[in-house]
Amino acid sequence: MPSIYQLKPAFQNLLRPLVRRLAAIGVTANQVTLAAALLSVLLGAILALFSSIAWLFVLLPLWMLLRMALNAIDGMLAREFAQQSKLGAYLNELCDLIADSALYLPFALLPGIDSRLVVVLALLAVISEYAGVLGPMVGSSRRYDGPLGKSDRAFAFGLIGLCVALGWPDAFWINALLALLIALSLATLYNRVRQGLRESVTTN
Repeated sequence: MPSIYQLKPAFQNLLRPLVRRLAAIGVTANQVTLAAALLSVLLGAILALFSSIAWLFVLLPLWMLLRMALNAIDGMLAREFAQQSKLGAYLNELCDLIADSALYLPFALLPGIDSRLVVVLALLAVISEYAGVLGPMVGSSRRYDGPLGKSDRAFAFGLIGLCVALGWPDAFWINALLALLIALSLATLYNRVRQGLRESVTTN
């Protein structure tokens, strides 16, 4: 299904000159992965502690864009500069989940926002990514099927953060959008399991 993830190759091509320079000065993929996670947790903590200051949420779309770049950079450093490792594989998956949860959960503290929707959506984000990671265990590839992959969620929460910062629309419509994202997360979970099983049958 269509997903922002499909734009990844073009995005990587834009970043490749920067990646070469980073590799030349000794920056490693794991360092980039950990830095992105730590900064995400820091921003999430700031948003949670100061959730009453709505304009702070404008930082979220800006950070989501930068974080997408960092996620692409760490993968390129690993694949194209012989930095792949078992530790890196763990960090890549775990740091993304930690960062996502840290950035999503502060929305539950906003007045008028249904905290249950935020928590359920954060949980489904973890579960759908886990379903993708399980692909190799059943003989298929790591699944990135949409319609709500990591990049799509980042875009959606960046948009919600911008809406909160601007004070438009009201909480009712944000809750409606969160409910829609939950439905899309369930579809993503279904698609990843289905496609993983289908691929495992055709390759075995």
